[in-house]
Amino acid sequence: MAPPGDDTTTSGSAVRIDGLVKRYGAKTAVDGSSFGAARGEITALLGPNGAGKTTTIEICEGFRRADSGTVRVLGLDPVADARALKPRVGVMPQSGGVPGTAKAGEFLKLVAAFHANPLDPEALLERLGLTGHARTPYRRLSGGQQQRLSLALAIVGRPELVFLDEPTTGLDPQARHATWDLVAGLRDAGVSVVLTTHYMEEAERLADHVVIVDHGRVVAQGSPAELTGAERQLRFRARPGLGLDELLAALPVGSAAKESPSGHYLVEGEVGPELLATVTAWCASHGVLAEDLRIERRTLEDVFLELTGRELRS
Repeated sequence: MAPPGDDTTTSGSAVRIDGLVKRYGAKTAVDGSSFGAARGEITALLGPNGAGKTTTIEICEGFRRADSGTVRVLGLDPVADARALKPRVGVMPQSGGVPGTAKAGEFLKLVAAFHANPLDPEALLERLGLTGHARTPYRRLSGGQQQRLSLALAIVGRPELVFLDEPTTGLDPQARHATWDLVAGLRDAGVSVVLTTHYMEEAERLADHVVIVDHGRVVAQGSPAELTGAERQLRFRARPGLGLDELLAALPVGSAAKESPSGHYLVEGEVGPELLATVTAWCASHGVLAEDLRIERRTLEDVFLELTGRELRS
């Protein structure tokens, strides 16, 4: 797993953050974060609710000022150089910011007209499945349709860098996959993307680089492969409450076994023929039918929960 530090050079950075601090009264929302987002890559910023993700993104977008530390976006200060940055940066906030009476297609064309070389609004509406809703007022669009229109508004100006805050929240599976394809296409076209998401599958599928934050600090970062590693694990389902002490004693040194949630068992360690045989023999000796037994690699969600805990956040 990569350490919290980052070696992305300023010249190769779409975003560079060093020692960022932001407080709201007695609460410290961002507590000395440092990381970089490379040009032409997708960087995912992950963390529980209240971890400081949105505040960090809003500082990068120039909507908030840092209390201390430095932030550079495309090499510029997002507040002092806001006028120079605006034509080069696309922003997709969690709430659309579109007038409720504005018709989807007309508003997208209006925003496109503010840019020197925009994407074709009609083609973008079609790509995002909104052609049939082009004349629908924003307030009458479903939540997923509003989300897709917000994405279109963020990218219609052909930005060099785009910030996407929870881009697939509220989308059905088809729309989510279409959005993933669109975001990957932006990266393939050389656009830098910084996104926040609560969907670990989304980050693992899309991101070249992942930054995990908790309590305002960077706790880990690296590529999805670097963070998840090569370690494999064995999972199976069985009746709840099995005593695992005897199994642990029989497993190779360095292995671990736990039940979480109830009736779902996880065995970690050097997963090979010996460990598999030990687990199945233990199950047989205790009259346990191991259902859905499978060997898999750790996921980004496993890593995320290990680093940030499993307790609910308000």
